[in-house]
Amino acid sequence: MIKETYDKFTALINGVNDEATKDLLLNMQKSLDYCAEENKVLREVLQEKYKCKHVQLSDAQKKRLSQKAITMNHHILEDVVKIYQPDTVLGWHRDLVGKKYDSSENSSKRGPKPICQEFIDSILRFADRNPEWGYKRIASVMTYLEMKVSASTVKRVLDDHGIVPEPERKKRIDWERFIAAHKDVLAATDFLTVEVLTPTGLARYMVLFFIHIGSRRVELGGIKENPDGQWMQQVARNQTDAFDGFLLGNKYLIRDRDPLFTKKFDETLKDAGVQPKKIPAFTPVMNAYAESFVKSIKTECLNKIILTNEDQLRYVMKEYLEYYNHERPHRGLGGKMIDPLSQDAGGKIVEFNRLGGLLRSYRRVNELDIAA
Repeated sequence: MIKETYDKFTALINGVNDEATKDLLLNMQKSLDYCAEENKVLREVLQEKYKCKHVQLSDAQKKRLSQKAITMNHHILEDVVKIYQPDTVLGWHRDLVGKKYDSSENSSKRGPKPICQEFIDSILRFADRNPEWGYKRIASVMTYLEMKVSASTVKRVLDDHGIVPEPERKKRIDWERFIAAHKDVLAATDFLTVEVLTPTGLARYMVLFFIHIGSRRVELGGIKENPDGQWMQQVARNQTDAFDGFLLGNKYLIRDRDPLFTKKFDETLKDAGVQPKKIPAFTPVMNAYAESFVKSIKTECLNKIILTNEDQLRYVMKEYLEYYNHERPHRGLGGKMIDPLSQDAGGKIVEFNRLGGLLRSYRRVNELDIAA
């Protein structure tokens, strides 16, 4: 995978006409090549000269590496991580969280009183099975079961495992129920930002997209370097067009509090029968489907290429959405595709490539069509 990325990087460099930009990209590639080779040499020295097969890291060092690792998908980690197994690096974060409650540590140390793993597992199980229970209720039940813990300890464990405390937790449950009940008439929208390396420097483009919650189908709303209220209102008109608007048939649209979602944007939606659902500040989890799409397109596509102009960005978005909507399996749909392309039963399995092989898909094709 790394070799393929370098090959594409080289092809991109060769296609750049501006000498200053080409020199910048070449220097970036040389820097990456050097860092990769230096790491390889250091590993060889550790293994050959110092007979060091297993490098011992401190908790702080494990934390630094695991924070970098969790931003990459597993396939990339398999190529990048050489000293440890990818699952080992990803597991460090969980281990460090659990160690916080390790009862084997010196209880005389200042800080929260240690709690054993059995108690942690019980707290998490009660919270999962009884989503409406608060800290005190969980603590009371555990005390009855001869596992005495305080409500503050229950809160600490739930907080460290990312479980939202009451009353916000109840709000999240209500939100999840709302989404489940309205998924067929519910869409969401959000921006993703893309840095484009132009001859005059980096330019940040805003990509507005819409996703239908029930089907997971994604539609490009627009791409603009400096979007404004007028542009946003026109996007709203386009998406609610009476003939082919993406939001036709939807009753609600989830959006965050970005100021670009203006009053006129909302009014245009309401006039078409679509009610904006504005989520609270700093709660991206309430727009999880849009966030998931942003993560997918960045890890599978945008993070692996360097764009040099707006036309390239538009082409890449078009190709990725074709792949996402028609050729990519989705775990949220049980491994099915959103709108799969037709194929010939019993035909030969053929590989199809997009963006120079960055995106691959497979389907059966009649051999006569292949020959043609």
